[in-house]
Amino acid sequence: MMAVPRPRTPLVAMVGGGQLARMTHQAAIALGQSLRVLANTTDEPAAQVSPDVVVGSHTDLEDLRRVAAGATALTFDHEHVPTELLEKLVAEGVNVLPPPEALVHAQDKLVMRRRLAALGAPVPRYLGIEEPDALGELDAFAAEIGGPLVVKAARGGYDGRGVQMARDLAHARDIAGEYLAGGVSVLVEERVSLRRELSALVARSPFGQGAAWPVVETVQENGICVQVIAPAPDLVADVAAEAQQLALRLAGELGVVGVLAVELFETTGSAGGPLLINELAMRPHNSGHWTMDGSRTSQFEQHLRAVLDYPLGDTDATVPVTVMANVLGAAQTPQMSVDERLHHLFARMPDARVHLYGKTERPGRKVGHINFLGTHADGPHDLAELRQRAELAAHWLSHAQWMDGWDPHAGDDAERSDEEERRQ
Repeated sequence: MMAVPRPRTPLVAMVGGGQLARMTHQAAIALGQSLRVLANTTDEPAAQVSPDVVVGSHTDLEDLRRVAAGATALTFDHEHVPTELLEKLVAEGVNVLPPPEALVHAQDKLVMRRRLAALGAPVPRYLGIEEPDALGELDAFAAEIGGPLVVKAARGGYDGRGVQMARDLAHARDIAGEYLAGGVSVLVEERVSLRRELSALVARSPFGQGAAWPVVETVQENGICVQVIAPAPDLVADVAAEAQQLALRLAGELGVVGVLAVELFETTGSAGGPLLINELAMRPHNSGHWTMDGSRTSQFEQHLRAVLDYPLGDTDATVPVTVMANVLGAAQTPQMSVDERLHHLFARMPDARVHLYGKTERPGRKVGHINFLGTHADGPHDLAELRQRAELAAHWLSHAQWMDGWDPHAGDDAERSDEEERRQ
């Protein structure tokens, strides 16, 4: 029997076959590697492009062992792998990065809140409820807060799922009771007065090297990020530095290896109020998709560098501003093919940097994103135009309709003139 040749480069395995794994595979190619992925099915985004796919479940220990076999490092496209399974892999010698004792802070919001509070990190006032018998504590907490509450499932939520704004105390009790009845602990928080949401994206290697990208603003609708502006406009330099330093400190304190996204609330104030930590993600993150075109090192390449303990890459932005817009599935899938939609988009906006995930379109589903680079966006007017173009492009790819009524057959000359003027 012929011996199987050893790979010439380290093998990184990633649990999950979604778009994050797909884009990590793209980065791996440039480093002379391929990425082995654990996918539920062969038609998941990463499984469509990676030559090394293990089909299985992230909740099955044997499937996890199969994807980890021979890998230099095992990392994640999502945080939903049971902690006890990861601990078994570590005991068997698998190099799990980030390690389970770090990852649990991105898996369990209540564990995260308690640890961050113990570290003195800024968090909203909160209450943890782990048993139905403890629901009575909610009354005293609500009286202490004296304002609206947010009720969160401690595990399993994403893109707004598992997070509900309570109308009043009775509603908060009902929501918490439903989560507890489902066997999930509950995190109840004060609803803070927001100016906007920010994200501080950093990376850390096992060696302990850290790197931080510019802090960005994330624009949310119905709990889903629709746009990211990098860097966050009108963010005071000291506040930006504070957010970066906080994220780097947490990466070290929690033992993170790889990319860490620290989602932040900028509370109200004349120049922005105190920052409060919303959530953590220990993997490439939606708020970092802009780095694929607007940074010297993308978050996906950086994540690979980190888990392989390579020196980390330069995180400087390459242009003054980048706007990323998520492409979300429309309520009704257009009859026009994606290919034709791309044709029209590029004809109107040749500078659009499109990243599609190979997903079936469904209402509200993230099926891609578009980056626009502002090479001379020096003022509010330029940024507003860039954001408008990003919104138009994302809506067109989702709905096959131009929100401004542009007619591709009547508007070619005018649009071409606009493009030429922008480039001058």
